[in-house]
Parts: sequence; C-alpha cells; structure tokens
Amino acid sequence: MDLFETISADIKKAMLAREKVRLEALRGIKKEFLEAKTAKGAEGGLSDDAAIKILVKMAKQRHESARIYQEQSRPELAENELAEAAVIEEYLPKQLSDEELTAELKDIIAQVGATSAKEMGKVMGVATKALAGRADGRAIQAKVKELLA
Repeated sequence: MDLFETISADIKKAMLAREKVRLEALRGIKKEFLEAKTAKGAEGGLSDDAAIKILVKMAKQRHESARIYQEQSRPELAENELAEAAVIEEYLPKQLSDEELTAELKDIIAQVGATSAKEMGKVMGVATKALAGRADGRAIQAKVKELLA
C-alpha cells in the first residue's frame, strides 16, 4: 500500500473516530497529493519519494505558521498548527539522531572525496538527496560545515 492509499484509509478512520484535527490534516495531505498527481508532467502517478517531499514541506509550513501565531499572541491557532504538524510527521520516515546524521555525513564525505569547506557544495548535493525526509536541510548544512572545517 503506497502513501496515498494509506492516507485515504486513515481519513475514513478519522471520520469514524470523529477526530477533527487529524481529519483536517489528512484531508490537507490528500489535497496536496491529488494536486501533485494531476500537475503537468506528473503522468497521473505519485511516487513515495515525491509524497515524502510534499509531507516535509507541509510540516515545515505548519511549524512556521505556529511560530508566527505565537509571536502574534494567538496560542489557540498555534496549538492547532502544531497538532496538524504532528499528524503529518507520523507519515514521514524516522528522523536521524545527531550521531546517526554525523555517521551518514562522514560516509558521504568519504564517498565524494571532499577534504575542505570549498567542496561543501558537492557534499550538500549528495547529502540532501540521500537524507531527504530523514533530516532537516539546515541541520545537514550545519553538520557538513562542522565536519569539513
């Protein structure tokens, strides 16, 4: 069962359980998936890799919105955004710990053959593709900078 089918099945479960926030988040995910499926050049399909990219983007948006709501003293709206982000993150691969990220990046650096900070671009290109959905881009960048320094 691919991610799209899993989301569709979970929408039905959330409806039956009357879980309002979960249902809202799942419907949002399905909407984004459908838009990606029907976009120009999509050929009517959606790979799990593309779906994970969409989920990462959606989770980031929810966290950013929550941060803005908290800055504007709107805790009830921030709470709702964070609850939706938690639902979205359930469908993402497990995030790498700091130690796991360091180990993976050391392997990538060795694979690419980078020795100085000047070669950070090469490492980042490979690392962002290899670690997509499992680590945040900013965390990858900071760790690569640290390892190449």
